[in-house]
Order: sequence, then structure tokens, then C-alpha cells
Amino acid sequence: MMATTHYFNRKLHSLLGIIPVGVFLLIHLTVNYQATKGPEAFNSAAGFMESLPYLAVLEWVLIFLPLLYHAIYGLYVAFQAKHNVNNYGYFRNVMFFLQRMTGIVTLIFVGWHVWETRVQMALGAELNYELMANILKNNWAFVFYLVGVISAVFHFANGMWSFLVSWGITIGPRAQRISSYVWMVVFVAVSIIAVSALFAFVNPVYVEQVNLG
Repeated sequence: MMATTHYFNRKLHSLLGIIPVGVFLLIHLTVNYQATKGPEAFNSAAGFMESLPYLAVLEWVLIFLPLLYHAIYGLYVAFQAKHNVNNYGYFRNVMFFLQRMTGIVTLIFVGWHVWETRVQMALGAELNYELMANILKNNWAFVFYLVGVISAVFHFANGMWSFLVSWGITIGPRAQRISSYVWMVVFVAVSIIAVSALFAFVNPVYVEQVNLG
């Protein structure tokens, strides 16, 4: 019975990390990337998201509750797992360790980000370019966000590799090796998008250079 429950929880944890949490991450980063086109573009994209009908219900059902389950069970797995990186150093062993560590970092980052955005909005703040620019103008906050978003992207990309294996989609060493390369490329590409958005909130010159490019 315990083994069945654990198997079900691992499968659900894996699935929720991709759908809907991973999908939301990509949408969120796409909205943030609009900042590279200027404040108006970001405000328009953010305003569209905020105008969705039944937004509070959608956020709780499709984001907060799945994320909460994924985070809580992920912490359980992280602290139960035995890491052998120092003994073996195999690539996948290292990636397994990094997956757990970035999960913890991402959880801390998401909690703080929610406090600085959704909670402040509930207290009367407006979600716009200026709000994010004010948050990121502090150098320490910028570094924290930089580490946070890269951790989140890595956790998603490497989690996709694990998802494909655990759900029997990539079977065999060759398929899994190709999958590793694919998700490495995805990690780099999405990280560039995420980091570009952060720079766009603090450096107007960067926005001009992106648009000219």
C-alpha cells in the first residue's frame, strides 16, 4: 500500500511540475520578456493576463494548489534522497542533485516573488513595469532574481528530462542522451529570455539595443 501511494505521488508530482506549473512558467517568462520591447508592451501583456475571467479561480486551481503540492512533495523527496555525487560524480547523479537544490532555491524565490507582486497587489499596488523596476533596482534583489529565475528554468528543463523517462516516453540510453541535449538547449534558450527580461526592467538602454537588434 505504501509503495502504491509513493508511486502515485511521484507520478502526480512529476506531472504537475510540467502541467500546469511548467506551462505557467513559460507563459510568465513570455509576458516578462515583453519588457524588452518597452514598458508599454509589458504593461499591455500583464494587463491582458490580469483581465482574464475568473482569474482568482484560475490562479488557485491551475497555479497555486498544483505548485504547493509539487513543492511540498518535492521537499520530501529532496530530504529523503541520498546523493552520491562525491562518490560517483556521474552526470545524471549530478543533475539529480542539482534538480533537488534548484527546487529548494526556486521555492524560496517563488515565495518571495509572490510576496512582492501578488500580495502587494492585494494591498493596492498595480502590476506594471514600474513595480518590477522598483523591485529590481536594488542590486541584491537583482542578483536574487537572477539566481531565482535561472534555478526555476533549470528545474523545469531537467524536470522535463525526468518526466519523459518516468512516464516511459524516452526509453533506452540513446533516447535519454538525445533528450539531455534537447533540454540543455531549452535551458539555455529560456534562460536567455528570462535574464533578458530582468535586464529590461533595470536598463532602458538594453531595451533600445534589443529593439534595434
